[in-house]
Amino acid sequence: MDTTDTRVQGDGPAYRLMPGDPASPVILHVPHGSRAVPADVRAGLLLDAAALERELDLITDARTQDIAEHAARSAPVTPWRFVNERSRLVVDPERFPDEREEMRAVGMGAVYTRTTHRAPLRPEPPADETDLLATYFHPYAEAMTRAVDDRLAATGRAVIIDVHSYPSRALPYELHGTDPRPAVCLGTDPFHTPASLLAAARAAFAPLGGIGLDTPFAGTYVPLRHYGEDARVSALMLELRRDIYLDEPVTPHDGLARAAACLADLIDAARRGG
Repeated sequence: MDTTDTRVQGDGPAYRLMPGDPASPVILHVPHGSRAVPADVRAGLLLDAAALERELDLITDARTQDIAEHAARSAPVTPWRFVNERSRLVVDPERFPDEREEMRAVGMGAVYTRTTHRAPLRPEPPADETDLLATYFHPYAEAMTRAVDDRLAATGRAVIIDVHSYPSRALPYELHGTDPRPAVCLGTDPFHTPASLLAAARAAFAPLGGIGLDTPFAGTYVPLRHYGEDARVSALMLELRRDIYLDEPVTPHDGLARAAACLADLIDAARRGG
């Protein structure tokens, strides 16, 4: 594959908000499912074509956008969906954009400088970091904030379900790679994850196997304007171990439909106040 392959291009909008039912407070957030890297961003990456494809295989939460779409379509009341249309190799919208981000220690802050195997991805410090944050990170954060504000105005609350996946075997970049790797990891926040939402998630995903809490990944995404400030915004991170729905790294099997059905159950419970 050469660098003009359409799988590593970024045509169209950088993110999409797919409207749901006006009465639904639920937003499915899918930040890491895209492989698209715009040509100007690709030019700043140090990987050759084959290495970039391999890195995209490892770093992308493959098919999470499909799981969210199937779940949204089958939920009794359609949730809203906010989907990143750029690879996290462009920017990672879930990182803190400053020294608060612990992943900066391994070159994976908001703008990655290292790969999953800690090899160079960009020059350090990246010359285009300010431009990337201005072009991608901040507009994304502002749009997600507006989406949450709209749900608050319409329904009095917002429920963010952050849809991710992770490989069955730890990668070298992981800070907690020796921790347990259950079929389903639920990431929580002490302020934004109510016990009722966590209980609903445990019940919804029980059919998939073992469920872990904040292992091997912890926390969940809340826009900074609301973070730690607005208890009307609740949030939960869903991390599906990839082998339960993929022949790793990227080929789906029938587990994808089961995962989507479980997510649909959680959407319904969250909408009803679970």
